[in-house]
Amino acid sequence: MTTDTMITEVVLPGVVEPDGLRLHRRPMPAPRRGQALVQIDATGISFAEQQMRHDLYPGQPRFPFVPGYDLVGTVRSVGPDTDDSLIGTRVAAVTKTGAWASHAVVDVDDLTPVPPDLDPAAAETVVVNGVTAWQMLSAADLRAGQTILVHGANGGVGTVLVQLGRHLGLRVIGTAAARHHAALRDLGAEPLDYRDPATPARIRELSPDGVDAVFDPVGGPGVRTSYGLLAPGGRLVVYGNAAALGSARSVVWVFAKLLTRLYAWNALPNGHRAGFYNFWAGRLIRPAAFRRRLRTDLGIVLDLLRQGVIVPQIAARYPLTEVSAALVFAEARSRAGKVVLEP
Repeated sequence: MTTDTMITEVVLPGVVEPDGLRLHRRPMPAPRRGQALVQIDATGISFAEQQMRHDLYPGQPRFPFVPGYDLVGTVRSVGPDTDDSLIGTRVAAVTKTGAWASHAVVDVDDLTPVPPDLDPAAAETVVVNGVTAWQMLSAADLRAGQTILVHGANGGVGTVLVQLGRHLGLRVIGTAAARHHAALRDLGAEPLDYRDPATPARIRELSPDGVDAVFDPVGGPGVRTSYGLLAPGGRLVVYGNAAALGSARSVVWVFAKLLTRLYAWNALPNGHRAGFYNFWAGRLIRPAAFRRRLRTDLGIVLDLLRQGVIVPQIAARYPLTEVSAALVFAEARSRAGKVVLEP
């Protein structure tokens, strides 16, 4: 077989170090009816894959599997009785797994058009991250002039949250390691060191009446502090469970404890709201509505990227064949933004 008839993909065989990832080649898959074969121009390393490497991501497939949460690529072929005008168009998709590859077969209904003048790597930074930030901010029902606190403001979602927050006229306080503070100031955030025990007191100084929303990707014991920083009627949005990486307990136990705490707080009479953002909410119950909302929200975010409202934060670019080095770099969190793989 020629190179054009083979697909290259990254296989996660089990709980391994980054150098345990395997490159695998197999015959090019053929799309079925309602599907498209997408040549992947850019995919990324998110915290989800970092958790999957430790077998800590809820609902991840059994090992071995191909990671890769989202992609930007070009449609190369479509299945029988499928709109062939898609061939040659640039698209984005959220796959949850399977995108760390040179090609992927994706349901046509899961594809969102990408403006052709956008750099694929730039577009990749806002597929899952941008939609997550947009949907959380929209659900928080915030008004210009209010204050939000973004934990992990240097991360893939965090940097988009900062930029969208500033675009909406919000004051943004962001926590991150000190080495990221200059970059966060450039994005319009007021940075604080998450490792400094005086940070909660400093937040209270900056916003004496409390913050109107907190966005927290960590979970764990720190959510109690975040909840205590809310203004009357404020909202705590947890969208990750990074604390599970440092816990001796099972990920299910840690996640269940987090949800129990959040929902118990909602029963208190202080007007605060707390919840966990689930990107996939409604996917099984109302799949058509889920897809419509995803396409709409991703279209909005891609347009904001094209307008320059969102400046893509690319921490580094690596070829797919150097995925192990890319994962080491991503997990070191030495640079703000998202690590992009370019097959």
